[in-house]
Amino acid sequence: MVALLGSGDSLLRVIETAFPATDIHVRGNEVTTSGPREDIDLVKRLFDEMMLVLRTGQPLTPEAVERSIAMLRSGGDAAPAEVLTLNILSNRGRTIRPKTLNQKRYVDAIDRHTVVFGIGPAGTGKTYLAMAKAVQALQMKQVNRIILTRPAVEAGERLGFLPGTLYEKIDPYLRPLYDALHDMIDPDSIPRLMAAGTIEVAPLAYMRGRTLNDAFIILDEAQNTSAEQMKMFLTRLGFGSKIVVTGDVTQVDLPNGTESGLRVVQRILDGVDDIAFCPLSSQDVVRHQLVGRIVDAYGRYDAERQNGEAVPRSRGRRGQIHSTGNDRTSNAERDVN
Repeated sequence: MVALLGSGDSLLRVIETAFPATDIHVRGNEVTTSGPREDIDLVKRLFDEMMLVLRTGQPLTPEAVERSIAMLRSGGDAAPAEVLTLNILSNRGRTIRPKTLNQKRYVDAIDRHTVVFGIGPAGTGKTYLAMAKAVQALQMKQVNRIILTRPAVEAGERLGFLPGTLYEKIDPYLRPLYDALHDMIDPDSIPRLMAAGTIEVAPLAYMRGRTLNDAFIILDEAQNTSAEQMKMFLTRLGFGSKIVVTGDVTQVDLPNGTESGLRVVQRILDGVDDIAFCPLSSQDVVRHQLVGRIVDAYGRYDAERQNGEAVPRSRGRRGQIHSTGNDRTSNAERDVN
């Protein structure tokens, strides 16, 4: 019961907060609930799923319980225990697994399809899970090498001419891929694997003219490709290979007037056999909880701008919110509000 309810009843408090209309009572080894029938059914399913997770030996966290509740409320045949106990890769005592239903669908799509597009906001695990599947495929000898690439587009800044060799010049652009790789492979073996060509990291421009056989290929930050670059990349696919393309269409750093190749390819390849598009949303963000709220806030802001609506408020000094209308509310009242 300690494992089920959490230290100091921390997990129980998460459940009570999520179901405020339901009373949950614990007596010894029994849990009883009272309240709306629909909520009672969800709480029962939740405890059943939590028990299944605990039986695998995996501990429960408040974040895992919150995600389980979200999965159950989404309806369908979602099974939180199945999602939370799916192991992709283990390294140095750390296990990588999907944490949301859409992440599991994304991982399953990589297993079933040759080309997969993971499209969603920052923090949804698009690149990280793709990298984990690539390392898994390499370890299981399904492929002979991993190829990581991304367009060398600056995010709103001009870095100028970078010194050093080719790899030193592109290193700042490819650093997120290196970071994920270090989590999954012994860092001491990475230089050896790269020297042998088992792991290759290169800018997108160096893909032209190649045919990539028996490889797991990841294109990251694909929203910064042009339509021509996206076509060039996808046609590098060779026998025995798999491609995963990741990107966020809300963070395009291309010059004005250049349409993102990731947006174009959704219209062109939608419905083509053996190609899957996996959307991820703010509900799948696995970073700090605030990241999901930031993504939603920017989504609303972009929708208002597209509709020609003005943002009604601006924030002044010292955190005070100033209305744009004829508001007679005092500063003190605004601070309280």
